[in-house]
Amino acid sequence: MPEITPEIPIERFEIFANGLDHPECLAFDRGGWLWAGGEAGQVYRVRPDGTAVETVAEMGGFCGGVAWTPDDAELFVCNPKHGVVRVNRDGKWTIFASHTGDGRLICPNFGLFDSRGNYFVTDSGNWKKHNGCLLKYTSDGRGEMVAGPFGYANGLALSTDERHVFMVESDTDSVYRIDVATGAAEVYAEHVGRLPDGVALDAEGELFASCYASDDIHRIGADGKVTLYAYDRWAILLSRPTNIAFRDGYIYASNLGRTTITRAQVGRAGRPLANQL
Repeated sequence: MPEITPEIPIERFEIFANGLDHPECLAFDRGGWLWAGGEAGQVYRVRPDGTAVETVAEMGGFCGGVAWTPDDAELFVCNPKHGVVRVNRDGKWTIFASHTGDGRLICPNFGLFDSRGNYFVTDSGNWKKHNGCLLKYTSDGRGEMVAGPFGYANGLALSTDERHVFMVESDTDSVYRIDVATGAAEVYAEHVGRLPDGVALDAEGELFASCYASDDIHRIGADGKVTLYAYDRWAILLSRPTNIAFRDGYIYASNLGRTTITRAQVGRAGRPLANQL
């Protein structure tokens, strides 16, 4: 069977930052600094030109999804050891949430904010146990379930009108679209690589998914059609890519399989996140 040619060659990617402890997620602040987590609970800050990586906090556990509050003041970090953690710019951290109601979070994975300050986060649940869900927390820490149960609930992206959340279900290689008001969920795309992890929307409304087990990125059109966007057969510049972000025409990828964040010039702008509006 002939190999599918990706839309952009892997040679377009370059190493932007190195020396991170297997970064799983990444998020830009308003000043262009890139923040990421490490597999031993580190929180990193990378200079806008990628020339230096600083360790801002160490909390143990494993740092997954990271997201800035709408005022760009605090970084919310998913860390299954603690729950959801809020980190100040000086590195001081406190636990924002470890439970929803009477239930303890099993595996908080990825979160994002809407413009009103609501924090949506996936609790992945246990692998292949179909006990994952999408949660919403208000700014005062009150949490509720939006939708579930799902398989391994993972990365999120918020639609431009903030009425829907796109959510990865990693153990079925699928992406759902969820109505945040009603919790109604529908399959948006299937056969998205192998073990999709993170998703990001570009300014044109196309969804991009980074896939952990297939070392690639897929583009998902508004009709749900899935196209191979980038692939690294050597797993060097895309090595277990877990999450992606757009900035200044580049697509950035965190590589859980290595110690790098890589990027490629693709001429696409991202859908602005809450701290960039």
